[in-house]
Amino acid sequence: MENNVTEFILMGLTQNQEVQQICFFLFILFYMILMTGNFLIIMTIQRSPNLNSPMYFFLSFLSFVDICYSSVTAPKMITDFQVKVKRISLVGCMAQLFFVHLLGGTEIFILTVMAYDRYVAICKPLHYLTIMDWKFCSILVVSCWLGGFVHTSIQTMLTVYLPFCGPSLIDHYFCDVHPLLKLACTDTDTYVVGLIVVANSGMISLISFVILVGSYTVILLSFKTRSSKGRRKALSTCASHITVVILYFVPCIFIYLRPSTTFPEDKMVALFYTIITPMLNPLIYSLRNVEVKNAMRRLWIKRLLGRNRRDPDGKFDGIGTVVPASKNVVGNVSVISPQSYHTNT
Repeated sequence: MENNVTEFILMGLTQNQEVQQICFFLFILFYMILMTGNFLIIMTIQRSPNLNSPMYFFLSFLSFVDICYSSVTAPKMITDFQVKVKRISLVGCMAQLFFVHLLGGTEIFILTVMAYDRYVAICKPLHYLTIMDWKFCSILVVSCWLGGFVHTSIQTMLTVYLPFCGPSLIDHYFCDVHPLLKLACTDTDTYVVGLIVVANSGMISLISFVILVGSYTVILLSFKTRSSKGRRKALSTCASHITVVILYFVPCIFIYLRPSTTFPEDKMVALFYTIITPMLNPLIYSLRNVEVKNAMRRLWIKRLLGRNRRDPDGKFDGIGTVVPASKNVVGNVSVISPQSYHTNT
C-alpha cells in the first residue's frame, strides 16, 4: 500500500531543552562506558588463555551483541538531543526497527544459551566438556543469530506493509512496533499486527524468561549437594547471570506482552534493555567473576605499567574454576608437583 509519509519525527525522551542538554552529556558517558566495558570483556577473553571455557566464549559473544545493539539506537538518540526537529526517514526507521529486533532477539537467545551452559556445568560437570564442545557451541551461536533473524523478519515485514498517511510524530526515541502501529491508517491491520507482536516478541520474552527461571531454580537446588566452597563459586557465577536476566527480560515483557497500546513510561522502560543493561553487563560479569577480574588485572594493568609477563597456564574445570599450572590434574584430584612443593616449603 502507498504511503504519504516519507519521514518521521521522533519526539525523543523529553521536550524540555534543559533536560535534553543534561541527557546529552549523561548518555554520552553511558555510551562510552558501554563501549569501553564490552570491548574490554571481548579483548580480555580473546587474549587470555585461561578464559577458554564455553562460558567465556558466550560472554564475549554477548558483549559483541550488546555493542551492536546499543549502537543502533544510542548514537541517534544522543545527536537528537542537540537538534530541535528529530527527523528519521521511512527507510531509516524500518532499518532501525529491523536491527533493534535482530540484535534484541539474538540477545534473548544467547542469554538462554548461557543459562543452559551453566546448567550443564553445575549439574553435569563430568559430562560438561563432552556436551559443550566447540562444535556444539558454534551451532548454538549460529542458532541465536537465526532465531533473531526470523524474529525480526516477521516484525519488520508486517510493519513495512502498513499504510502511513500522517501524522508522522513518533512518541519514542527510536522506531519500534507499537509507536508505529499508532500512526498506521487502518485499524484492522494494526489489530492483527498487534496480536502477532504479542505472539512473537511477547511470548519469546516470556517463554525464554520462564526457561531461564526454571534452569536457575534447578541449579540453585543442586547446591545442596555441594561443598560450601563450591557452592559459593557456583552461586557467584549464577548471581551475575540472574541479575542480567532480570534487568533485560522484565522490561521486554512489560513492553511487548500486551496489545498494541503505548504508555508514556515505555520510553524510560526501553532504556533498560537498549542502553542500561548493555552498559551494566561488563560491570556485573567482571565484578562478580574472579577469573575475569584476575585476567583483566594481568592483561591490562600490567600492560599499562609496562610489566608484560606471561601468565601461568591453567585449566578449567566444568564450573569455570581455574586449576593452577603448578598442579597436575588426575581425574578430579589435583596433585601438587614436586617443584611447587619445594617452592612452598
